[in-house]
Amino acid sequence: MTHNNTPKPDDRSDNAEKLKDMVQNTIGNMEAAEETMAFSDGKERDAIKAKNERRKESIEGMRNEIKDEISQE
Repeated sequence: MTHNNTPKPDDRSDNAEKLKDMVQNTIGNMEAAEETMAFSDGKERDAIKAKNERRKESIEGMRNEIKDEISQE
């Protein structure tokens, strides 16, 4: 049995679209977490707030990547 060790070609043609989907998914997760906070205690609420802050940072990074991808097209 032989293995093909040739890497797949690097296709980045849809990166911007994938990143846009990831931003939308992350925003949806943030909104769901906000709704969950209404039923959470102090410690859990603090964890949700911290996670949403990290999500905001991720969204900012993804949006910067989208700008880079679009400018390279």
